[in-house]
Amino acid sequence: MSTLPAYDRDPYLTKIETTILSIGEEQGRPFAVLEDTILYPEGGGQPADHGSIGSATVVDVQKAEGQVRHYLESPLRPGPTQVQLDWLRRFDHMQQHTGQHVLTAAAQERFGWETTAFHLGEERCDIELNTQNAGARDLARLEEAVAEIIRAALPVTVHHVSPEAYQTMKVRSRGLPEGHTGDVRLVEIEGLDINTCGGTHVRSTAELECLKLLGTEAIRGGTRLFFIVGVRARRRMEAHEKRNASLRTLLGAPDEEIVSAVEAKLEQIRTAEKRARLLEDELMASRVEVLAGRAGNFVEEHFDGKDAGFIQKAARQLVAAAPGKAVFFTASQNDLHFFVLAAGEQSSLEVGTMGKELATLLEAKGGGAKGFFQGKAASLSKRAEALQRLS
Repeated sequence: MSTLPAYDRDPYLTKIETTILSIGEEQGRPFAVLEDTILYPEGGGQPADHGSIGSATVVDVQKAEGQVRHYLESPLRPGPTQVQLDWLRRFDHMQQHTGQHVLTAAAQERFGWETTAFHLGEERCDIELNTQNAGARDLARLEEAVAEIIRAALPVTVHHVSPEAYQTMKVRSRGLPEGHTGDVRLVEIEGLDINTCGGTHVRSTAELECLKLLGTEAIRGGTRLFFIVGVRARRRMEAHEKRNASLRTLLGAPDEEIVSAVEAKLEQIRTAEKRARLLEDELMASRVEVLAGRAGNFVEEHFDGKDAGFIQKAARQLVAAAPGKAVFFTASQNDLHFFVLAAGEQSSLEVGTMGKELATLLEAKGGGAKGFFQGKAASLSKRAEALQRLS
């Protein structure tokens, strides 16, 4: 019997009968060690497989202390069992990982760009390239080169070679894992690439279906290149089409006019917002004028549906117009509550001291200086008590 685990012997296996050799627990998570497994442990940039062992769901698979540990939602007992693979997750990983090999090989062959890192994410994947010159034109050429490789249906095979044989071969590698012993696992894409890799892969580049580059960002003197492969690309296309269908309905515009229609709507919104601000400023000025005309040296008012910025501006305008008055304004908007305490130059109110007292009363966070104190309150249920202290 081969000493290789089932996920290495045949990555297309979805179910096996095996034995639970031992069980344990790590940081509150039960785990099981199996005689054989089709579940790939996280490594080499590829996430762990999911699946089930008997009645227990496998949520993670890791190599630890020379074992492959299957972390479970519920504990199991040693003995015979059946292991089931989450095939959709596995095949997605196989597509993304093999796609990365193809993309890396094409980038190296066509442009001399070396891949220095790989990440297989839940939504998209990325490689890091040792170049700062990955422009749009070159990326378009790179994507077409990958498409040619996919159409060529090149066989993808796995080999295990001795360390001695490995030393004589021309292999793309970022180096073997520290402490590695025994045979070296190689993944070969016929006529294109031979690479040291422990991950799971498809049998042919045709199974990748397609690879789409999504964009780049600068990182550590190089370029991070984002991409998706196969089923992910089709699902992304489906999501885009559904989104475009909704936008066509909302905007009454065909696909090619959606952007211009959105730009026109945004301009209308900006114009409306500008007009609303002008009207609000006019309303504020009128309201401040009325409040400033009230008898006495203290003015209080609550503004429902207004934010902190509104009452701050209103308070400053009022004490500027009536320097002998002190003001206490509150506002509530979307379950948020605000207050402002301010005093004009001729007012005798000690704003700093009283502001801190009101902040404590209203369970608020705030501060201020030079006759102005503002805060965000937990509630305004004690507003009446605050007014009593100010009277």
